[in-house]
Amino acid sequence: MTSSGPVLTDDQIERFVTDGFVHLTEAFPRELADECRAHLWRETGLDPQDPSGWTRPVIRLGGYAEPPFRRAATTERLRGAFDQLVGAGRWHPPVGLGTFPVRFPHPEDPGDAGWHMDASFTPPGEQGYWLNLRSQGRALLMLFLFSDIGPDDAPTRIKVGSHLDLPPLLAPHGEPGVEMFRFCTELDERGVLDSPDRPVAPATGRAGDVYLCHPFLIHAAQPHRGTVPRFLAQPPLLPTGPLELERPDGAYSPVERAVRLGLDRT
Repeated sequence: MTSSGPVLTDDQIERFVTDGFVHLTEAFPRELADECRAHLWRETGLDPQDPSGWTRPVIRLGGYAEPPFRRAATTERLRGAFDQLVGAGRWHPPVGLGTFPVRFPHPEDPGDAGWHMDASFTPPGEQGYWLNLRSQGRALLMLFLFSDIGPDDAPTRIKVGSHLDLPPLLAPHGEPGVEMFRFCTELDERGVLDSPDRPVAPATGRAGDVYLCHPFLIHAAQPHRGTVPRFLAQPPLLPTGPLELERPDGAYSPVERAVRLGLDRT
């Protein structure tokens, strides 16, 4: 499935390569976000008008692939951006939006707010989630906003440009890759995960916005200090194959270009 034309400007694409993400406003209709959010509220079993019932900092709701969620994930605007960042014919149309970590205003630490990158596959005979230099199993990390998210509403924290730090550290692990927690430990020991050299950007926006992120981008959750619960999904965009970092025709996607930039192959 392909789109009918470009969505992102040349400047947005170049910033994706260097910064690791692009904020796509109005990626799906706000009315659709409202419909999906109402469904998710019912799934929580909580009353959106009664904060006394919001006793936990986060509730995780498992995979959603009902028609409204599929429509939100496959708008023409999103398909166009997928083509521009990953390449036409190099991604599978999303069939749903996976789990939703619903974050509530709460004084306690949610317990899942550490810096990390998302892994994407499990090798045969292994356990856990792994990642490798060619990003097997993940073309993009995506943040779908199903509620308005301001600075106090637990926006995902993004380490700007951090995706460029990972390729030279992933390269020694070769095609087999490395288990995510082992790799996070390695990055932490090297001072990469919380590097002060990488500024932090909060993924704020309005319901219907989507952040399209490089699969190697380091990010983190944070406590909710606002008043309105935050609804967000962070599914992967699945690729048709791993990244190709040595293309004879030089037709690299922006995702591949960023990896090559991290490896100093430009």
